[in-house]
Amino acid sequence: MSKKLLTILSAALLLTLLLGACGPQATEAPTQPPAPTAPAATEEPATTEEPIESGFTIGISNPFISSEYRTQMIAELIEVNQEYMAADITTELVIESADTDVAGQIQQLQNLMAQDVDAILVNPGDVSGLNATLQEALDQGIIVISVDQELDVPGVYNVGIDQKAWAMESAEWLAEKLGGEGDIVLIEGFPGHPANVARMEGVSEVLANYPGINVLATDTGRWDEATGQQVMSNFLAAYPNLDGYWTQDGMAIGALQAVMAANPAEWPQGVGEGRCQFLNLWEEALTMNPDFDSIAVANHPGVSPTGLRIAVNMLQGKEVDESTLGGANGLSFVLPLAAVITSENLDEGLAMCEGQPDAYLLDNIMTEEEVQQFFVQ
Repeated sequence: MSKKLLTILSAALLLTLLLGACGPQATEAPTQPPAPTAPAATEEPATTEEPIESGFTIGISNPFISSEYRTQMIAELIEVNQEYMAADITTELVIESADTDVAGQIQQLQNLMAQDVDAILVNPGDVSGLNATLQEALDQGIIVISVDQELDVPGVYNVGIDQKAWAMESAEWLAEKLGGEGDIVLIEGFPGHPANVARMEGVSEVLANYPGINVLATDTGRWDEATGQQVMSNFLAAYPNLDGYWTQDGMAIGALQAVMAANPAEWPQGVGEGRCQFLNLWEEALTMNPDFDSIAVANHPGVSPTGLRIAVNMLQGKEVDESTLGGANGLSFVLPLAAVITSENLDEGLAMCEGQPDAYLLDNIMTEEEVQQFFVQ
């Protein structure tokens, strides 16, 4: 066969293939519009809203249960978490709660990490003893929030009131009530606990401005009502002409009970607590001595369930507005006080206690909407 003939045949074959490939697609246009159930890809919205993540497991480490504050705290954490469980946002609240020391709380934290929690709320029993373990949790990608007591640990958020300012408010009241002069005693909580350290620093700062006030003695009531009563009884026996006393939390109830039992000729003026039992006792004390006065600044356990709400929002990917934060390391969600009760609004405080048990602390838990103020909108 000649080259010329091969060339003609090859050209004809190529033309046939080209017509076969192009012809049908040009003539087979659809006669009906596409089914509405199968829209073209170009008809999809430009952006779609990502689903909110869910199924989180939250852990709580609490090393001190001999306190009505902690009892109310745990009960409120369970209640708020049930809201999230009902919405399928959280699956479980893992509770590690027992009277223990630093080593015991480290074990609590390790137990929580072993259960693959997504966030840990910790009410720390020591100002620095947990640092290495908390860092281990952070390294595992766990969100860590210290509640009620502030820790200065990089990466650890804090949720609570300003404990130092809380103590300064009642210390200032006592100093002014005494006219800047007199002999007083101090009953502190657990030495070394972050909240107690901050509170005692606040009291010292206030009293430094009142050189006429003499601190005769300081003792620990271990944040326990009965111990506080015994310590105050000892003080009254040792210093019968005592002008005043500063204390905190449930120890204030025991301290006032000791004063009422001793019923000295001149009652010392003393600091109270934002708890219904104290407010009721205060009202009773006035029937014995109308000149007695006090102040009750609420250290409300609702800061912890508020911390739970903040943790859940962080787990859902919401960005914290750091301009709203404060504290030692700029990572503290500082919450306002739930209440400050003085003789001027004692009736209001008692009204807040209507229908509540004696152990109830004046409280406030931020709503889901209220905690949004801490996140970028």
